[in-house]
Amino acid sequence: MRYRVHQFGIKMTEDRSDLERFLNGLEGEVVSIVPNVNSDRPGMFGYVDFLLIVEKLN
Repeated sequence: MRYRVHQFGIKMTEDRSDLERFLNGLEGEVVSIVPNVNSDRPGMFGYVDFLLIVEKLN
């Protein structure tokens, strides 16, 4: 089995349709989507600045 990992920069409120197009354009099967949660200050709520998308290739 072969895998490919993609990094997809995202603003959750604006990029929903871009993410949908990206996922529908993949060749293989999506195995996992891992959000990178970032926070500017300790104790504050974080935000997602990019996603790692693991694709399993045939």
